[in-house]
Amino acid sequence: MIRNIQTVKDLAKQGKRLDSRSFSEYRSPVTIETSVSQTAEGSAKVQIGDTIVMAGVKLSLEKPYNDTPNEGGIMINVELLPLSSPDYDPGPPGIKAVELARVTDRSIREAKAIDFKKLCIRKGELAWFISVDILTINDAGNLFDAICLASLVALNETRLRPFDEATGVVDYKGTTDTKLPILKQPLSVTVYKINGALMVDPSRDEEEAFDSRLTVAADEDGIISALQKGGSAPLSVNEVSEMVDLALTKIGELRVIMEKK
Repeated sequence: MIRNIQTVKDLAKQGKRLDSRSFSEYRSPVTIETSVSQTAEGSAKVQIGDTIVMAGVKLSLEKPYNDTPNEGGIMINVELLPLSSPDYDPGPPGIKAVELARVTDRSIREAKAIDFKKLCIRKGELAWFISVDILTINDAGNLFDAICLASLVALNETRLRPFDEATGVVDYKGTTDTKLPILKQPLSVTVYKINGALMVDPSRDEEEAFDSRLTVAADEDGIISALQKGGSAPLSVNEVSEMVDLALTKIGELRVIMEKK
């Protein structure tokens, strides 16, 4: 592993990558498949190169939180399955899974992508709550982008279930044509800094060698909703600006793929 890290760093200094891609190039294929679960209210599978993740949405009627009595809510859960990488073990979410979930949650929540007030059935009593569960099938690098894309597609595919407004009982075998009240379409791209070079869509070897990274989330109007830095190395103002510009360009490309699915 140490040898691979040094090779990645040496190549980055020369303007090269292990797989001969340019720094701004995603792996191929980038594909999206919907309705991969028969029991979820919405689901999607995203593949970027050899990285594969699945997202499923489940809805439940719950009592709203006291501080937001007229709103529903959302929760993002990420499970790093051992089958997807020898680095993952069974058990509760680790630091990496928690960060992936939080970054995805922030991308959606801070963009105000969902009108949570329209999910309220009775103020202070009953509202729809959204649970997005993400599973890694194969981790070959760049889970941040794959997970955000899969989550957004799954949310777009979600349809509400029939329910009894008086009792709050949901008919999970029934279907409706009512979609979630989605207002914005935020996607995120993570730009990595490796030995002075800025690149997107890292392989696992490149992820092991990174010095710092910046995740940028933006909606269809290019409005940035979230920034998340990772890694111990500092970033200059110019580097942050370059990373944001690169991320916004790649977000636009991912959006085209999403809209063509």
